[in-house]
Amino acid sequence: MTDILIQKRIPVIPRMVKGRFRRIKYVILFVAYAIYFMLPWLRWERDNGPAQAVLFDIASRKFYLFDLTVYAQDIFWLAGLLVIAAFLLFFVTGIAGRVFCGYFCFQTLWTDVFVLIERLVQGERNARIKLINGPNTAEKILKLTTTKFLWLLMSFFTGLAFTAYWADSFELTKLFFTGQAPFPAYATTLFLMVTTFVMAGLAREQVCTYMCPYSRFQAVMFDDDTLIVVYDEQRGEGENGRIKPSRDLSVKEEREHQGYGDCIDCGYCVQVCPTGIDIRNGMQYECISCALCIDACDTIMDSIKYPRGLVRYSSEHELHGSPRRWYKLKNLGYSVSILLVTGLLVWSIMTRSLTELTVNQVRQPLSVTLSDGRVQNRFELKVVNKSDHTQSYQISLEGIEQAELDMGHFAEFTLRSGDSVKLQVAIKHTRLNHEGQRIDFMFVVQSLNTKDIPIIRHKAVFNQP
Repeated sequence: MTDILIQKRIPVIPRMVKGRFRRIKYVILFVAYAIYFMLPWLRWERDNGPAQAVLFDIASRKFYLFDLTVYAQDIFWLAGLLVIAAFLLFFVTGIAGRVFCGYFCFQTLWTDVFVLIERLVQGERNARIKLINGPNTAEKILKLTTTKFLWLLMSFFTGLAFTAYWADSFELTKLFFTGQAPFPAYATTLFLMVTTFVMAGLAREQVCTYMCPYSRFQAVMFDDDTLIVVYDEQRGEGENGRIKPSRDLSVKEEREHQGYGDCIDCGYCVQVCPTGIDIRNGMQYECISCALCIDACDTIMDSIKYPRGLVRYSSEHELHGSPRRWYKLKNLGYSVSILLVTGLLVWSIMTRSLTELTVNQVRQPLSVTLSDGRVQNRFELKVVNKSDHTQSYQISLEGIEQAELDMGHFAEFTLRSGDSVKLQVAIKHTRLNHEGQRIDFMFVVQSLNTKDIPIIRHKAVFNQP
């Protein structure tokens, strides 16, 4: 019987590093957190509707995005956004590798903050390793408990901020802390709190290594021109490999003379890696292209007066002396697809109808012969006011002469922004000579308030007995 060996997880405790890529990550982190946590609280005045800039109102089946109101009927816009996101991910990955993972992924952004909290409470990498491996003293228990408490606090606010997108943020928060909020608010906040704590605090690099499917299929989008984080093995290893500096091997020229490379085997690049890999072992699927190892290596190279670039962003072609090719057929295809779908989505939003008309014919019975000999068809009309203002409407007919439109008491009607109405209408028409003849006509809905809203026409059929 074959023994199955399971290695216990070795926790990755990354070291702090300074550099240009770390600064870029801090800027992106600040902007991303500012948008995520502050957007639900941003006020946005509307004539009719909630005064919240971004609100996903599930109960009313409306999404409010600043001046844009998205209705349930506009769900195909979401499909357009997903297509754009997919093509953009393929395009960026083909050109620049996993930069999305290293700079913009939620897992990376939240893990960065959790590591900062851990470093603030427990100290730098060596102090944290010593603390974990040390005995269970009062200091250790206090620091670990404080770290977990701050993680939970950060996770709670993450969940609460997410929940605030789905209701009026100020009112929801008031109800939340007084115990009067609806159950889904507590359930959603708790779910996001637990998942954030586990993913960013406990699992960390295991999410990228084992759970994220992107790390598994990313290689199919790579080629020899894809920009990746690489270790210049020829320069770093030389003929006799890398070696730590000594009195006789501290000068670059002397190291080259003895056949040693520029890598001094300090291990700084490994210590700062959030997934715990050694970039000197070549490209690995765990690498998220965060470039922190580049900052680490550049820091060491600057300190010993060696040129930068031993670890850098490059491609396989550039690494072997060939120029990098940017203009490739797949990149062109991705970019054209992104521009095309984006253009169609913007056009659809800009030309959206501010009035929606739905017509359904009542088919039981399909037609009725009245006592005066005329034929009657009944229809159910649904009118939705998708504009930002209250509108008064009038319905008329086109293409069916001498027909009478019977709307009961609704010759005209008024709808507030976002409201809808269902009308039962009857059309009465003189019986034609040919049995079963159908007449095509149009229902016409016209706003009486403003000429900026186009007239809406919907095709329908009048049926003879």
